[in-house]
Amino acid sequence: MTDPRIAALEVELSLLARHHLHSSQHSPDRLLDRSGYHLLSRLELGPMNLKQLAEAFRLDPSTVNRQVNALLRAGLVEKAADPAGAVARVLRPTEAGLDLLHRDRAILQEQVGRVLEGWEAADVVELRRLLEKLNTSIEALEGRPWPRA
Repeated sequence: MTDPRIAALEVELSLLARHHLHSSQHSPDRLLDRSGYHLLSRLELGPMNLKQLAEAFRLDPSTVNRQVNALLRAGLVEKAADPAGAVARVLRPTEAGLDLLHRDRAILQEQVGRVLEGWEAADVVELRRLLEKLNTSIEALEGRPWPRA
């Protein structure tokens, strides 16, 4: 028998994912596609090679390669020597890539702000705390912690 609290939470999480994907994919103001936004966000935290990106996102390396190649062609990421001295080249965002990422992030934050307009500040803080707790629990189960800036 399913715990009704978990069942109700699953419904809300499904709706949240639907709302987020719909708004992010259909916003005329967005400058980056979903994969570009996520890859640049991760690379902003530090350079990574293709294998590391594929592992971080739990994607097939060929998928990440296609996504990265689109960013390379657009001049949003560049290849560089691995600072650790490894043979594989690492990817890092260019200034243009960071500019688009920061502009997109501002758009998304404005959208979130509109949704939360009228909320008590304490509720916003609590929602962020609970979402971080949920995300870190997922990361712990998967053994893939996500760096937080």
